[in-house]
Amino acid sequence: MWKRTGAGEQPATAAAAPAWAEAPSQVEQRLYEAKCRHDWAAYLDVLAGQYLYRLASRPWLDANPGRVPARMQPVWRPEVQGWCAAVYTEAMLPAPIEDPVFISESLGEYARGWSQQDPPWLAVNPGSPCEAYFPASQSLCALWQQHADRVSEVSPNLTLRTLWMGGPRTGAVARGLACGALLSVKNGQYWNSVSHGLGYNDERRLLERWWGVTTRQKWQQYQEELLTNEMSSPVWEFTLGLRHSLAQDFGGQVEPAHWRQAAERVLRKRVATATIELTPDGVTRSEGPTEEEVEWQIDGVKRLIGRITRYEARFRADGLLPEGRFVRSVAAWDYGRASNMARFGLAARFCTLEEAEGAVLRAGRVSTVGYRSWEDFSAAYVLGRCLHFDEEEFGPWYEEMLTAHRILTTEPESPWLTIPFRAGGGE
Repeated sequence: MWKRTGAGEQPATAAAAPAWAEAPSQVEQRLYEAKCRHDWAAYLDVLAGQYLYRLASRPWLDANPGRVPARMQPVWRPEVQGWCAAVYTEAMLPAPIEDPVFISESLGEYARGWSQQDPPWLAVNPGSPCEAYFPASQSLCALWQQHADRVSEVSPNLTLRTLWMGGPRTGAVARGLACGALLSVKNGQYWNSVSHGLGYNDERRLLERWWGVTTRQKWQQYQEELLTNEMSSPVWEFTLGLRHSLAQDFGGQVEPAHWRQAAERVLRKRVATATIELTPDGVTRSEGPTEEEVEWQIDGVKRLIGRITRYEARFRADGLLPEGRFVRSVAAWDYGRASNMARFGLAARFCTLEEAEGAVLRAGRVSTVGYRSWEDFSAAYVLGRCLHFDEEEFGPWYEEMLTAHRILTTEPESPWLTIPFRAGGGE
């Protein structure tokens, strides 16, 4: 806490913080420890690196897209005998409901946006062992800004973050969430959170920007397409599936030249052979592709085989794919995105908590049917992402995933090391 004195505004001598058996995450643990030491500079440093969430009216946000309420909703707190603006770190948030919702801003944004019409106190995680109260004077807002300026980015990317409480760490739902962990690590978000994400308005904005999703119906459509592996290119699956069949038929490795020849033979069988079908509308004549179209398809698949071969060679060199192994399907990219799409949909209120968890469970089930291990799943996910975005540049689209893969396969708290890829008899 802070108090006003004749010498200015100084940290007050706080009563001993109540014991905390287990904080919900490392963030709250660090806040708690700083509070116990009366180290308010360290406390503000932690806050400056996190998004801070506050309640907002969903109807107001829907009626004012792209805006956030300027006024902070006041709450009376007996600890300071005054009105406070309450903000919470992400792990302290309750389960999502229809309304109100939470929006997030950084400490720097609060410092710059505070006005004389806002409450005179900032309450951080009120009612918890790591709570703190700061008077929102002009000089204190300037101090918040100083701490914010020292932080390069809020919630830094490429970090494994785990909810110690409030999120599943074992079981089927946790396994489904772990299927989306590559993106969670890349974005520096809690891998096992099914909650508010970056906040209602930001999650809606990101869904529209990256996916074009603005309605519940579109979210449902994309969620289902991801869970059934209908979002990615069918040409990728055809090409990889053909190699897998060749490997099963002949055993051992499939050389790229053999792979290309087999692909050409299969595609040439489709040349201009008309088929007659009996439909409810009568007899329908369906023409196959023209020779020109087939030649174009053959050339495209041969180039794709070259791209896949070069990606896999790089994967092996970087330890993403074991020697002698290859990717059988890139469905993992759809399944991993399905796990995250469920979280996005809940944060944007396009679905309920039950629907989100149901989608996460399905993502876990289809992943374990199609793959044998987290490493197997990871290589397939990364290949799908690279085929879509990277253009063989081996730039950020690849490097981010390689780093996330290494984090998830080495850090002791990683779900890929604490949750078996396939359920045992106890689940």
